[in-house]
Amino acid sequence: MSLFDIRVPAVLLRIDRNPFHHGTLGAVRSLGRAGVEVHVVADSAGSPVRSSRFVCQMHPPPPPGASPGEIAVTLRRVASRIARPAVLIPMDDASAVAVGRLSDELAPSYLLPQQPGALAERVADKAELAAVCASADIPHPVTLIPESPAQAASAAWQLGLPVVAKWSRPWLVPAGTGLRSTVVVRSAQEARELYLRAEEAGSRLLLQAFLPSGADRDWFFHGYADRSGAVRGGGPGRKQRAWPRGAGLTAVGSWTSNPQVQALAERLTSSLGYRGIFDLDFRRCGSTGRYHLLDFNPRPGAQFRLFADSAGLDVVRALHLDLTHRPLPDGAPRPGRSFVVENYAPLSALRPAPRGRELAWYAPDDRAPGRAMWGLWGLHVLRKVRERLGGPTARTTEARVVRQAGESLPNGPVEPAELTRLTELSDDEKASNC
Repeated sequence: MSLFDIRVPAVLLRIDRNPFHHGTLGAVRSLGRAGVEVHVVADSAGSPVRSSRFVCQMHPPPPPGASPGEIAVTLRRVASRIARPAVLIPMDDASAVAVGRLSDELAPSYLLPQQPGALAERVADKAELAAVCASADIPHPVTLIPESPAQAASAAWQLGLPVVAKWSRPWLVPAGTGLRSTVVVRSAQEARELYLRAEEAGSRLLLQAFLPSGADRDWFFHGYADRSGAVRGGGPGRKQRAWPRGAGLTAVGSWTSNPQVQALAERLTSSLGYRGIFDLDFRRCGSTGRYHLLDFNPRPGAQFRLFADSAGLDVVRALHLDLTHRPLPDGAPRPGRSFVVENYAPLSALRPAPRGRELAWYAPDDRAPGRAMWGLWGLHVLRKVRERLGGPTARTTEARVVRQAGESLPNGPVEPAELTRLTELSDDEKASNC
């Protein structure tokens, strides 16, 4: 008999247009392998996810920049086609915030964690997160929120250049503007100029003390807070390789025991009364050794499958079991297990992994998405190379956007994906804090 109530389907919602979002594929496979019927509400044009044998049906997503009302219309349409209650799983911040606002309206068509108020929106907002950390006594980089261009310049000097600049609600940053959710600012004038684009970005600018990257400094914690508040289905992980280096998504990660990170994650979710899936990003300060929370994502992180324990439990399976009132199996952690995103770290995918490894795209029981990814990735790299060789019209802001201050280019062997790291991230790749 299955642990899962397979009468209850799952609906994955992703508003962000990102064909290379491997986290969505991970959720499709995890639930599909358990016998759950999986529906995906996301842009399917050119997405390898659509070729997975575990997708029951792809549904058109709401339009870019959709209002909560438009998102509700889309989800009601999907619910009417499924014709029975389903577990709803937002896969990006915009979806998580919208679902948080619409939770009462979406019931009873969708099963959702009972979240206090607009908590998902509060923790996803980078400016609000600073206050959340202060109230819970969680280390967080010193953050200033300027109210004028002059204050932005002054704050940059006050924090000490370079500083990190973030838009408080990155999911509102429109595509095609050249704006990025997070940038490293190296002068007061840059801070002033960036502030002047706040209306265009759709949210407040905040300036944050810069914590340099380095070996063993970038950590994450994934988990699911169940109906009782207990954290299940995840654990602490170390980011061994990022793309782009020093400031991007996890290309190679390892499940690594870290009692300090685990204690911080559990204390924070407990103090907030948080319920549901979460993904936290930490950076260890080189001088104090303290772990500072950088991001709180109220949805699955793209590498959540790293934390599949000995019973096969991960955060999306924990959510489905809990919301359908099924017991969660007690599995043992699997420290040393690794997760590799092949298009960003292809050589790492070929190295031995004695403690176990999961690849983001390739799976022996679901080969089509991996094949589709490599075809799309080749076209993507070719396009970026052409842009870079296109003369003065090529965009060249990447070095300032995605590299941490003081970081030099690698002088040793590099992954083939490094050949593209100096070109600007496309709009499809801007959600990199995963």
